[in-house]
Amino acid sequence: MVQTSARLLALLSLLQVRREWTGQELADRLEVGPRTIRRDVDKLRSLGYPVEAAPGVAGGYRLGNSGELPPLLLDDAEAVAVAVGLRTAAAGGIAGIEETSVRALAKLEQVLPNRLRRRVSALSDATSTFGVEGPQIDADVLATLAGACRDRMRLRFAYIARDEKASQRHTEPHSVVYSGYRWYLVAFDVERDDWRTFRIDRIRGRLRPGDRCSRRTVPGGDPAAFVKERLRGIREGEPDAVRGRVRLGAPAARIRPRIPARYATVEPDGEDACVVTSRGAWTHGFLVWMATLDEPLVVLDPPELAEMARTVAGRLSAAA
Repeated sequence: MVQTSARLLALLSLLQVRREWTGQELADRLEVGPRTIRRDVDKLRSLGYPVEAAPGVAGGYRLGNSGELPPLLLDDAEAVAVAVGLRTAAAGGIAGIEETSVRALAKLEQVLPNRLRRRVSALSDATSTFGVEGPQIDADVLATLAGACRDRMRLRFAYIARDEKASQRHTEPHSVVYSGYRWYLVAFDVERDDWRTFRIDRIRGRLRPGDRCSRRTVPGGDPAAFVKERLRGIREGEPDAVRGRVRLGAPAARIRPRIPARYATVEPDGEDACVVTSRGAWTHGFLVWMATLDEPLVVLDPPELAEMARTVAGRLSAAA
């Protein structure tokens, strides 16, 4: 009985890891015969797990949707990762998910073993975050995009480009990437026959799923690196962008290690000061970033950035 129960748990874990398995693949993994796999699948169904099966040589098994949520199996590392992720989500960033994350975290921590609860608490106590204004993403949109990436499902959607022009896109989603400030979809644009990155906060309207598609390999093999390279190309390709310039009361040698060269340049302005210039157009985030360096700060240009600095300073003074 113990051996059978352990095999059922192992089978359930495999079904949760990958979208679809053939019966022979599962049998090989668990070192049993296909007939045993069929019996174990029937037992999982009797316990409420919606295991779907497709007949034939190309058929297989997958964990389907259900009217109720059956228990999930998480190993130690996965449980810690989920708990830390829920704590981060509870702080905001994805619209409407904060309260839900708190409820889910409370349920998870209630059943965590003491050793894992201590690890989660240690990570939480030693980690601090601060908010920077950025576009919020609808949680349902994010989940739909991630599901399309996982299931290799084509998607059509309306998109607003950087020049505010609207267009209809027919894509093969590959990955969802978070830059620390914005969310991006990496996808192959079918009609343009090329890879594209889409800011998820610029996707509009209903996401319309299409047919299944073959798995493509993103250029370079790393979706995050692909997005980073595209963003760098955008910044360097904007000669007319209004860049932000600030003077910091600290030597350039002390500031350079704290500012990645891909985001801004640092030039000496005498021995005890330096000028920091944004690589691309200035943003509210650039101002906040410079302020968090905790050095004497003077905004040089543009005038709009200086005005924003005065506005923020006034709000902080009024709050003190």
